[in-house]
Amino acid sequence: MENLLAAWAPRVLSVLRIYAGLLLFAHGTAKILGFPAVPSFASVQINSLVGASGLIELIGGALFTVGLFTRPVAFILSGLAAVAYFMVSAPRGFHPILNNGELASLFSFVLIYFVFSGPGPWSLDRMMKLNDHVTDAESDSPHAKSSHARKTASA
Repeated sequence: MENLLAAWAPRVLSVLRIYAGLLLFAHGTAKILGFPAVPSFASVQINSLVGASGLIELIGGALFTVGLFTRPVAFILSGLAAVAYFMVSAPRGFHPILNNGELASLFSFVLIYFVFSGPGPWSLDRMMKLNDHVTDAESDSPHAKSSHARKTASA
């Protein structure tokens, strides 16, 4: 059982990344695009602090969901969640369950985890890395080297 669970751990990491990204993306669409309609976001101005956080959530949430530039995006989004916690929730009291800060604090810690873990196997980052390895393998082949030598000699 332990081996089965361990084998699925990278895939479940990807599922966690995708779901967290979709939640962040939903916050961004609610603030910037008005969908879904959230009464507290009805009059968000793009040049306000809430509007800026909405843009970061919209763009960062989309990138995080597909797993593109995962580590730097996770770092930025984690900082955004930490700032949200300390600006909005922490002044209301110390404990997250009492100051409504559970979501922001959990987002911050989950996102910082992705800075260290990476995106998981189901991501554009991983696909690009695999493509790089294929390109490297092709360039390491004797045929590719002789082809490159001919092109260099004729130039």
